[in-house]
Amino acid sequence: MTQPKGLRAAARHRGFTLIECAISMAVLTIGSVSLLGVFGLAVQASQTSQENMLARQLASEAMESIYTARNESEISWAQIQNVSNGGIFTDGLVNVMCAGPDGIIGTADDTSCLTASGAVCPNGGIECLTDPGPDGILGTADDVILSLSNYQRQILITPLYTTGSNPTLIQTLEQVSVTISYTVPQTTVPKTYTLTEYVSEYH
Repeated sequence: MTQPKGLRAAARHRGFTLIECAISMAVLTIGSVSLLGVFGLAVQASQTSQENMLARQLASEAMESIYTARNESEISWAQIQNVSNGGIFTDGLVNVMCAGPDGIIGTADDTSCLTASGAVCPNGGIECLTDPGPDGILGTADDVILSLSNYQRQILITPLYTTGSNPTLIQTLEQVSVTISYTVPQTTVPKTYTLTEYVSEYH
């Protein structure tokens, strides 16, 4: 049975119902809100990426300092301990300073850091970054100084023991953990980054 031409044309030109439009708008709204949430996370990640990168760099710098001191025999194996265990590395979180006369980061003789122009970094000599100012030349009066006073560093050296029912101290191996505690803009809760490696007496 065929439909009259008028009914077929009406069926072809029938539009969306109000319910279909409402459902489409709801799906579109949910998708848009999800996209805005992802965009917000991306903005937050880009704002904190520099702080996270600096934390990783500070931890790596301290670990490399320990390896270099051991490799060049600047210190004895027994000195690679925290002060509380008879070594030279400070206990607990301390401000990020520059290596002192011993050339090793994180020891009691750490000293004030200098800018590219040779001036002492602000905030009591805590390590700072120097960027060239508007003239594009590093070491001039218009340099931009970024203090790392929102960072603290801890070097924790832990002796290792054998496993089993009668553990004994491993004399030639230690676990070194460098923890960087820092704050990022618009947050009050500090973040931490920890780099842990095993350091042997031999190299």
